[in-house]
Amino acid sequence: METLELRVDSLESILGQFIVSTDRSLRRLEREMREFKDEMREFKDEMREFKDEMREFKDEMQEFKDESEKDRKRMNRQWGDIANRLGTVVEDIVAPNIPGIAKRYFHADIDDLMVRRKRRKPKDKKFIREFDIIATWDNFVLLNETKPYARPEYVQDFIQILGEFTEYFPEYENKKIIPVFSTLYLDDNIIQMLTDNNIYAMGMSDDSMDLYNAERVNIFKR
Repeated sequence: METLELRVDSLESILGQFIVSTDRSLRRLEREMREFKDEMREFKDEMREFKDEMREFKDEMQEFKDESEKDRKRMNRQWGDIANRLGTVVEDIVAPNIPGIAKRYFHADIDDLMVRRKRRKPKDKKFIREFDIIATWDNFVLLNETKPYARPEYVQDFIQILGEFTEYFPEYENKKIIPVFSTLYLDDNIIQMLTDNNIYAMGMSDDSMDLYNAERVNIFKR
């Protein structure tokens, strides 16, 4: 009987220790869960702040892209304006030299000198083209294309213009066309390309403008 009571007391002691230990564990778990929840809450707040910062960063990047695009377009317009002004300056240099070139190389006194002449195609009014310089005398028409600098594609464009010229000016269909491509400087490759297509190359000489390939072009071959 005494042994049974000792066992009961022992079980009660063990059970009590278990309850105390379990209570402590539960309290510790509860505390850790609260701490975990607090940490998760802080993490969520930090994530929310991070998302807000990222949203602000994206907005700033979009503003930067938009501003950069505006700057690019503005620079393109400015470069285009500069190129147009430069082209006009070169045309203003070329135009006064045309009568002298016509006199020196073609023994001509120009009857009509047209600068930046715009003309609508008579048979198709939706097409309009500007011709840099047109000079006429007797049975000849000098057609000049002026560029601020020379490129092969500009020469190709001029060749196309020559093929379409009388579509815009049918009254010159029976006249001899003298084609002149003008710029301030022409390298040997461009001069050769112009010569191969029987086009005069005009550029700066010592004190004025001159034809670089006059002895190699024969308009009567055209």
